[in-house]
Amino acid sequence: MPQFFLNKRLILLLVSIIILVALIGFSLRDDRELSWPEKFVKDSTGLFQTVFHRPAQSVAGFFENVGELKNTYEENKKLKARLEEQMQLESNLQDVLKENNSLKEELGRADSLRDYNPIYSNVIGRNPDRWYELVTIDKGSQHGVEEDDAVITSKGLIGKIKSASEFTSTVQLLSAPDRKNRISAEVQGKDGKNVFGLIEGYDKEAGALLLRRIESSAKVEKGQKVITSGKGGLFPKGLLIGEVTDVQPDSYGLTKMAFVKPAADYYDLEQVIVAKRTAPNVDTEAMFEEEDKS
Repeated sequence: MPQFFLNKRLILLLVSIIILVALIGFSLRDDRELSWPEKFVKDSTGLFQTVFHRPAQSVAGFFENVGELKNTYEENKKLKARLEEQMQLESNLQDVLKENNSLKEELGRADSLRDYNPIYSNVIGRNPDRWYELVTIDKGSQHGVEEDDAVITSKGLIGKIKSASEFTSTVQLLSAPDRKNRISAEVQGKDGKNVFGLIEGYDKEAGALLLRRIESSAKVEKGQKVITSGKGGLFPKGLLIGEVTDVQPDSYGLTKMAFVKPAADYYDLEQVIVAKRTAPNVDTEAMFEEEDKS
C-alpha cells in the first residue's frame, strides 16, 4: 500500500511538471491571444504603475529641484561677494592709475594718501535706540586705535572712531545725525576727472548719504562711484563709500547735492577694520568751522 501511494505521488509530480512546462511554452508564443485572467493582471499592474509612478516622479522631481535651488543660492551668494570685491577693485584701480601719474612728479614722497595699517576687530555692542549711529568694537588704544581713524568693512567705509578706551572703541557711523560727521569725498569720473564734495548728513527715507558742495558745473551722473579723497586729513584715499543714485540742485542752485547709496550694510555689522592712515594727518575741523561761519 505505501508503495502505491509513493508511485502515485511520483506520477502526480511528473504530470504537474509536464503541465507547467506546457503552460510556459504556451505563454511564450508571440502569436497567441492573452486570456482574460492575463489581461486582468496586466491591466491591473499598468493601472497601479500609473497611479503611483507619477506621484513618485513628482516627489523625486521636487527634491531634485530643491537641491538645484540650494546650489543656485550658494552660487549666487558667491557671485555676489565676488561682484562686491570687483566693484572695490575697479574703484581702486581707477584711482591708482590717476595717483601713479601724479606720483611720478613726487618720487621723494615716502607715504601715499591711500596707505593705511588695518586693525581687524569685531562688533561687540550696539544700542537698539541708536542702531544707525554708534557701534562698539573690541579694539582700543592698546591695539593702536585712535580717535577719528576710519572704519571700513570688506564692502566699504562705514564711519570713524568717535572715542577709544584701552580695549574697546566706539564707532560713529556715517548715517549718524552729527553736523561734524563729514568726510571729504570725490566722485570718480569716467574721463579720469574726479568731482570733489563733502559727505554731510544721511537721508533716512532715501537710505542714502548726502554728498554736498559739488560745483554746479560739475558733471555727476547716476551710477558713479564715490570714494574718500584723502584730502580731509583723516581718512586714507580711495576707500569706497557708495554709488550715486540721484543728483539735485543744492541751496540756491549754486551747488549740487548727490544722493549716495552706501556700499556697506550699516544694519548688519559683525567684523570691521580700523584703517589707520600712514600719511601725516592734518586738522581740518578748524577749516570746516571757518567755512561754515563764512
